[in-house]
Amino acid sequence: MQSTTPLLQLNNGSSSSSSSPLPAPAAPQEAEAEAEGDYSPAVSRTFKDFMKFVFWKETVKLWKIGGPIAITLLCQYGTNTLTSIFVGHLGNLQLSAVSVSLSVIMTFAFGFLLGMGSALETLCGQAFGAGQVHMLGVYLQRSAIILFVSCVVLLPIYIFSAPILKVIGQEDDLSDLAGKFTIVGIPNLFSLAIYFPTQKFLQAQRKVGVLACIAFATLLLHAFWLWLFIYKLGWGATGAAIALDLTGWSTALAQAVYVMGWCKEGWRGFSWAAFKDIWSFVTLSLASAVMLCLELWYMMSIVILTGHLSNAVIAVGALTIWSVIHHHPNHCYIN
Repeated sequence: MQSTTPLLQLNNGSSSSSSSPLPAPAAPQEAEAEAEGDYSPAVSRTFKDFMKFVFWKETVKLWKIGGPIAITLLCQYGTNTLTSIFVGHLGNLQLSAVSVSLSVIMTFAFGFLLGMGSALETLCGQAFGAGQVHMLGVYLQRSAIILFVSCVVLLPIYIFSAPILKVIGQEDDLSDLAGKFTIVGIPNLFSLAIYFPTQKFLQAQRKVGVLACIAFATLLLHAFWLWLFIYKLGWGATGAAIALDLTGWSTALAQAVYVMGWCKEGWRGFSWAAFKDIWSFVTLSLASAVMLCLELWYMMSIVILTGHLSNAVIAVGALTIWSVIHHHPNHCYIN
């Protein structure tokens, strides 16, 4: 009897526990999917569940990253658009000359530097994914060094832009004014050596909202400078080039200040390690530059061919208006 008593008590305990209601599930389906980092088949069992737990959540994630990036590029392209709009009120020759400078000379340099800086995007993404966030600052400095040297290499194209445009068949008056605009825009060229590395640095860490805010603020500032230099001070196309320089450096310096002031984990100060393995970085950057330049330089070739028409000033101006309307939706889709 003594040996059976514990068994009876055990049976009573088990029966009482079995009669109690079943515990609630630990987490709902969506929480389980978020914890696993993927979506279980139960989440998308029906079309309604798929739209609620998969499609909608993925759409929100994409817009959180892609939306600010699209705004950034639209504002970046908007600086050239605003420049063309303000200069277009000065006359057909001024509009065509500035358009040739922006679309041929500056697009050539912009495409090359964008490609050279795109290698940083790959390396920063790998370092951030591997948890080596401290390497992002070293890669940023290494890319800035390479882009600065690239700007020096591209500098003769800016200085001798007027003779180059005449050699490729552009009209003399148009080439002279475009060359003057391009020379004044040399500071904007060197701002890209800071702009692209800091941009890729922040994008790799998904800090794209900061980029969008800076780009939008500098776009508004660019409109004010254009109004001030062109209409109030009467500097014409030269004033437009100065406004472009100020906008480029304002954006680059604002991004650099944010990187050094609010990205302590990724930015740990200047380091001599930026000069190590720099040649392998150059080879990777050149490969990216060739790939991206082929995509960006097609517009440059169209402007050059348009400059050979009988009435080149009117033709290039009309092409500029078309490109303003055509390229803004494309930038949204690309981003």
